[in-house]
Amino acid sequence: MAHGVFPFGQKLKVLRQKDRTPKEVFVLGIYASAVHARWTGRDGKQKVSALAVASEPHIFWNGDEAETIIAAIRVPPALGELSPAGERFNGPSGRSLDERFLQPLGLTRKDIWLCDLYPFTMLNENQREAIRSKYSPHIKRHGLPHPSLEMRPTKSPGIHRVREIMAEIRASRARTLLLLGDQPIAWFLGAFHPGIRRLSYFGTTPSDYGRLHTLDLNGTQVRILPVVHPRQASRLGPSSALWGKLHGEWLQSRAPTLL
Repeated sequence: MAHGVFPFGQKLKVLRQKDRTPKEVFVLGIYASAVHARWTGRDGKQKVSALAVASEPHIFWNGDEAETIIAAIRVPPALGELSPAGERFNGPSGRSLDERFLQPLGLTRKDIWLCDLYPFTMLNENQREAIRSKYSPHIKRHGLPHPSLEMRPTKSPGIHRVREIMAEIRASRARTLLLLGDQPIAWFLGAFHPGIRRLSYFGTTPSDYGRLHTLDLNGTQVRILPVVHPRQASRLGPSSALWGKLHGEWLQSRAPTLL
């Protein structure tokens, strides 16, 4: 189990599927997101536009209750205050999952079992730099907690985690496994089929993208639905025009009748 601390002291949480009743679809992402706050100094000037300050309250969070979560975080008065960062920082992947995957497939959150390869928040390079340059200089003077979060993954979480996920798939009783992007394909599906490492393995044309594939996972037959990650689907940062176009066409033509 992961351990860690966010800037200003919130403890890292390991996120698991809360509703354990049988589901139609099992959704596998990469790692959990975070609640992001705008940090404003005592002088009213912005220090950080979006600083990760807490674990998201549930997997593929949609951004609700960000203000309540952030209001509970203590900041020394001399260091200013925290307020919710913009919508694009809190819950964008969760909203994208709902709008550009589940709704087109005729699904709701009640129909799915959510899981991440790494079931906790991890830092990207921008967050690491914000902590280094804006937060760390105040640690000693103000007695602030030392942040201790892992950097975003560059390799598989390992066979133990793969087995944990496989146990969750069996517990979910889901007939379909929705894989969101290259990492779930490489690090989970690739553990059973080493030749499958990327989404492009399944094809890069409109007739290939977003189709169902029945594969054996160590004796369990599962329908695999490989698609882009929600960040790609909603162009949340650097993205591929090809995959964006393929997913857009899939939304209109294949998704409504697929399941």
